[in-house]
Amino acid sequence: MLPYLARAALGTGFTFLMTSLGAAAVFVFRGEVRPGLRRALLGFAAGVMTAATVWSLLLPAIARSAQERFPAWLPAAVGILLGVVFLAALDSALPHIRARRRHVSAVERQDLLLITAITLHNIPEGMAVGLAFALASDGDSLAAAAALAVGIGIQNFPEGAAVALPLLQEGQTRRRAFLTGVGSGVVEPVFGVATVLAAALLRPLMPWLLSFAAGAMLYVVVEELVPQAHSRGGTCGFVLGFLVMMVLDVALG
Repeated sequence: MLPYLARAALGTGFTFLMTSLGAAAVFVFRGEVRPGLRRALLGFAAGVMTAATVWSLLLPAIARSAQERFPAWLPAAVGILLGVVFLAALDSALPHIRARRRHVSAVERQDLLLITAITLHNIPEGMAVGLAFALASDGDSLAAAAALAVGIGIQNFPEGAAVALPLLQEGQTRRRAFLTGVGSGVVEPVFGVATVLAAALLRPLMPWLLSFAAGAMLYVVVEELVPQAHSRGGTCGFVLGFLVMMVLDVALG
């Protein structure tokens, strides 16, 4: 068990590191960001999340479902609906949350939804890496698990930026935006190691978890990011983000 735990920790530690490096993009931008660039960055984040929804979440969910007794489309459809309902419920509840202040601002609401969606997306990715190492029984399967970790890690770089950069544009400090981006990825090693400990129980749930995360991401893209990125620059940012994530997913998947 210990070798599998160490491998899973190493693999998901790499994916977490790549998320952190992506979040560090906030330290590259200097000065006040113009509205046009802000919309382009939001469009980029939307494009990254949309591509990740398809290639990182839905297609793997459908592929895993094909190995089960129920229809391959069922976990994807149900998971998407549950993910959308969950984020919609969270969205509706935020104005009524009472914390230190009497209300949650529109910026705080958008930030929380974005962070929640990306974090939910990272949970099944960490579980997938942990499960791959838990099931590795020979050199070939171990190499495949390592390749999966490298692929997801490289994909996590633009995702870390997709979390941190919009927060910076909304007025967060660079340090806070960076730490939030880092926090969205820390769930990968946590759930990766946990999956090794409970591999037999969690494996059948992976299609549902992947699809749930996909629904959550779709909600944030359509409800929050696309409307605010609506411009020629935002459209170009969306296409660029989508292409970058698609190429990474296909080339490394």
